[in-house]
Amino acid sequence: MFDICHIESLDAPGLEPYRTLRQSREHWRKGFFVAEGEKVVRRLLESSLTVVSLLMPEKWLEEYRPLLEQRVEPVRIYLAPKSLLEQMTGFTFYQGVLGVGKSPPPVSLDALVQKNSAPLLVAADGISHAQNLGSLVRNCAAFGVDGIIVGETSCSPYLSGAVRSSMGTIFQLPVHNSTQLSKTLDELKQRGVRCIGAHPHARADMPSRADFRGRCCIVFGSEGHGLSPAALEKCDELIAIPMADGIDSLNVASAAAVFFYEANRQRGKA
Repeated sequence: MFDICHIESLDAPGLEPYRTLRQSREHWRKGFFVAEGEKVVRRLLESSLTVVSLLMPEKWLEEYRPLLEQRVEPVRIYLAPKSLLEQMTGFTFYQGVLGVGKSPPPVSLDALVQKNSAPLLVAADGISHAQNLGSLVRNCAAFGVDGIIVGETSCSPYLSGAVRSSMGTIFQLPVHNSTQLSKTLDELKQRGVRCIGAHPHARADMPSRADFRGRCCIVFGSEGHGLSPAALEKCDELIAIPMADGIDSLNVASAAAVFFYEANRQRGKA
């Protein structure tokens, strides 16, 4: 269900999210996000999330029509030439396709743990750059991680930069928002989940020597400082990726890919 509106400016009230595209933290506080790019918007339309509106050149309407016709909620489609969109927003679009969706409610910790008999979870500690968190989310989706726990010192995976870096895979990944990650890790351990810290700044074993086969949560910290002392204290063991001399760490997305591949190898999914 959708209706179409041809526009010549961004003055209409419904276009406020597009006018303030770079104010994604304010959007998050209001409970919505902006999706950017053809593939990300397509994944939004394919998801179970509520879609509010799309803004795009008319040529994309027929591409999206089958997906739009399947939506049960009313979706407003704003159409304008790409050149006009770039003029109105003040920057160049790669594909000229944008969408607004409503942020979903966070998933409970029990729902994550009970997803299957041996869930593979991820916790984000101090990952404050949206692009880094989005890239981590993309790897979670690619390797079949069951859910992500976002700590209080990490940014939201529904900031526009995170949504863009995740290529829209955040729409299929369950998210639990933790107000105190150290306490949440304790709660995981009480539920039989082992907490494995990815931490290059401490004496640690390598991924191939860790046991990822059971219920476990891999905890990733910031690229600059690694895991916080509070998170370190709650980890059952610490794991480091072997590096060449003079190199002390990878970015969080690259490190996560190594961990996830090893976890899937042990679980017979590689």
